[in-house]
Amino acid sequence: MAKKKKWMQKAATKMKKKGTVGSFSAKAKRAGKSTLAYANYVLAHKGQFSAATIKQANFARNAIKSRRKKKK
Repeated sequence: MAKKKKWMQKAATKMKKKGTVGSFSAKAKRAGKSTLAYANYVLAHKGQFSAATIKQANFARNAIKSRRKKKK
């Protein structure tokens, strides 16, 4: 039986298929903020952004948090 992939790996595979890898980071760069700062801004001002951007912000924040926990 194949080993079950983790959620982050599944999401990365989906993003590669869709061609959306790095799109949220590019939005953050255009806004002049770091990825985490822009994610927090988007989640604090949900009415100003599309549903897709809100989902990207949530994923980015969770990915950054999980990376930080792993480093400790």
